[in-house]
Amino acid sequence: MATSMVFRSFGWADHDEMKRSWGWFFAMGAILIVLGLVAISFSFVATLASVVAFGWLLVFSGAVQVTHAFWRERRWSGFFVDLFAGVLSLVVGFMFLANPLVGAKTLTLLIAMFLFIGGVERVIVSLTSDFHHRVWLFLNGAIDVMLGVMIWREWPLTGLWVIGLFVGIDMLLSGWSMVMHGVAAKALPEQAG
Repeated sequence: MATSMVFRSFGWADHDEMKRSWGWFFAMGAILIVLGLVAISFSFVATLASVVAFGWLLVFSGAVQVTHAFWRERRWSGFFVDLFAGVLSLVVGFMFLANPLVGAKTLTLLIAMFLFIGGVERVIVSLTSDFHHRVWLFLNGAIDVMLGVMIWREWPLTGLWVIGLFVGIDMLLSGWSMVMHGVAAKALPEQAG
């Protein structure tokens, strides 16, 4: 019953459909695991590929925002906001595409700062608030602070592999999750009637 609830939360309401689709979950998860292991093994290449993909996303979204700014009447109050955000996305996207290594180093430094500041905030909240299981928030914050410091201390060298490693780990864990969903779907009992 609990497994059915989990699948329902992912939009799979039909019990029989879940059971029939277990192979797709398993196969997609296995592919993600393999891709995650490749990304971890070749983290430099995965980092560059991620930065280039991110650059193209910025270029595309910037073009859409600039188009939207001019598509609307110029009297529209959000014209300059849309125009500025679109031009900024275009410029940053083209900068990432022109020099992915510098983009990777920049993003890695931002990741280190995000981890450090977010970790400090979690540690402070866990120490100043009284709630059940706050030790987990403290542990999460402490690990984030350590990761941020580790990345920052070795920067700019970490800029060559951290993003690819993080993408690979995410793909690996997502793949494992999908494999487990597939196994759980296969183990669902047959629906009566």
